[in-house]
Order: sequence, then C-alpha cells, then structure tokens
Amino acid sequence: MQTPIPCVLMRGGTSKGAFFSAHDLPQDPEIRDAVLLAVMGSPDPRQIDGLGGADSLTSKVAIVSPSSRPDADVDYLFAQVVVNERRVDYGQNCGNILAGVGPFAIERGMVRVHAGETPVAIHMVNTGQVAVALVQTPRGQVRYEGEARIDGVPGTAAAIPIEFRDTEGSSCGALFPTGNAKDCVDGIELTCIDNGMPLVLMRAADLGCTGYETPGELDADAALKARIESLRLQMGPLMNLGDVSERTVPKMCLVAPPRAGGAMSTRSFIPHKCHTSIGVLGAVSAATAAVLSGTVCDGVATVPEGATKRLAIEHPTGEFTVELLMDEAVSVGPQVKSAALLRTARWIFDGTVHVPRFVWEGKSPKGGHP
Repeated sequence: MQTPIPCVLMRGGTSKGAFFSAHDLPQDPEIRDAVLLAVMGSPDPRQIDGLGGADSLTSKVAIVSPSSRPDADVDYLFAQVVVNERRVDYGQNCGNILAGVGPFAIERGMVRVHAGETPVAIHMVNTGQVAVALVQTPRGQVRYEGEARIDGVPGTAAAIPIEFRDTEGSSCGALFPTGNAKDCVDGIELTCIDNGMPLVLMRAADLGCTGYETPGELDADAALKARIESLRLQMGPLMNLGDVSERTVPKMCLVAPPRAGGAMSTRSFIPHKCHTSIGVLGAVSAATAAVLSGTVCDGVATVPEGATKRLAIEHPTGEFTVELLMDEAVSVGPQVKSAALLRTARWIFDGTVHVPRFVWEGKSPKGGHP
C-alpha cells in the first residue's frame, strides 16, 4: 500500500524541485521529513527510488501555504533533501526555487490573480525575510513562455523579477557576522557575509587556483576541498551558525577578477561540490561583498559607479546579474538598501507522488517507529 500526495514538479531558476501545499503533508516534522526523503529517494547517490535527480540542485522541496503575516501573501518553507544522507536541511533559503513559489501559489488559488501581472509577497520561513516576485498573468493565467534567458537553463521563458527585502544578516544576525569585513584563518584572508545566504569568500589565488577552473577540475582536487572544508568548519561558529559539520551552510566561494566583462568571477561550493553556476542568494551576498570596501573583493571586483549598481557575477556556465540599490548617505559608508534580480520558472508536472504507507504513518517496514 502506498499513500498518494498532490505534488508539482517545477524548475525554479537553475534548480528543480517538488512543490507541495503545506496541508497536503504531515504536520509532524519528523514524519514530514521521512516523507520528503521517500519522495526524493534519499539516501542514495542515484536517488533511483524517487524524484530526485542525484544532485543537490534537483533534490529540493518547496512547502507553500497562505501567510498569516500582514506583509506577505504566502509562506514558503524551503527544504534541502540531502542526496546521500537521511537528512533534510532547513537552515537556508533557496532563491532559485523561490522563483517557482509565485506561480505555484497563483495556480493553487492561494493568491488573487491580477490582469497583466501579479505581485506575490513571499515570506521565506527559513529566515523570516520577505521577497516580492512579479509573475506575468495575462488574461488571468500564469505565463511561462517568454523571451527572458538565464545562464544555466536552455531556451527562454517568462521573466520573474524578484526583489528581496531585509535579507541582511538573515541567517547569521549581521551582514558581517564575525564583526569584520575581512578575517585571516590559517593564513588565508576571507570575508564572511550574509545578505540572504551565509557565504565565505576567498581569493582563488590565495588557495593556489586561478578561479577559472571547471567544476570538475575543482571537485577532483581533494587537497583543495579538504582545505576549504577545514575553513568552513572553523568559520561556522564564528558566523553564529554553530557546528556546521552536518549543515549545508555556509557556502564557500572562490573569487577572481572577471574574464567576460562582468564584475567578478566566482567558483562556489554548496558546500562540498562545486556549483555549475551560483545560487541566487549566494550571488546577492557575493555582489554585496564586491561593492563594500575592506573585503577580499577589493582589487578583484570591477564595480560600476552610481547609486544603482548592476553587477554581473560570473560563474562556470555564464553570469548572474544582481542589481543593488545603494544608500550612500550614511555615516558608516555606503550600504546596500535592497537587491533585485531576474529568474524564470517552468511548471513541469502536476499530479501525485506516492510514498510507502508505513512512511506516511511514521512507522518502520516492520511496524515499529523509524
């Protein structure tokens, strides 16, 4: 016997995940996690027994419900289902999957649709911040086809601009959680920053890299990855994240001068595998470090003039453009007021996903508790 659960499979930005209405999942957190593991097929490196694509970018879940907050339309809880472990991580947001939340909420009747375009204010439950996605809704229906192109996704789709509010220190409690724009650990200068995603930036040259290696080349360098992980484990407590040995944050990011006319080249780890691009909120945090003085990005990044700064953050498969609105009339120096970016999404599958009945009931195959 299996239990059917209404489910939508969507691409959001450069990620793909299962979208659920919160009321369709168990309310008990432990049983819900067991259900999500069964949905994705974890733990298994191939995720052969579930919807997951054997990659952290395709082993994601969005849990959506009407919001009780006056400043939001819906609540969005992001779940990273770990591929190789029996674990679901809620310690971060995902700005790519976020791109699908607005369309999902409209399609499921959680948000009143407007003619032309519909703004959806989304409370990101993981960290408490609000983002506003502008969804194209001609004739009162979500439009998925369009001319917007984002690196890392083939073809084009309808643009979904997203504006982030109050993301500074969303996970760590401060933009620079160590209290410094730059720290030195084990002889490596690094910048710890959180403008939506806890991120540790390091100059690639300081680690013996060019910063232009392919993800495959970096993943094959066991000594480099061990060194980066050592730094990550040391910085976790200093960033108010505690012991991060079992967490997917902070992300680690190598930076180098741009090579394709952008602001800065990046190679990010999520956290143990090199990203083929860069995460949405990771790009926001990286761009923020690039425009503020005293970080490891000084002398590396090329920053445009003006109060509105559009930065193309280069990554292995292209670039990710982040628009930052600066507040230059503050005594402590220029500060980032808000961040905006453009994503796309596609509704791929709408139906039911099935999990074993014993999982839904919180039991083991033999009738005991898991």
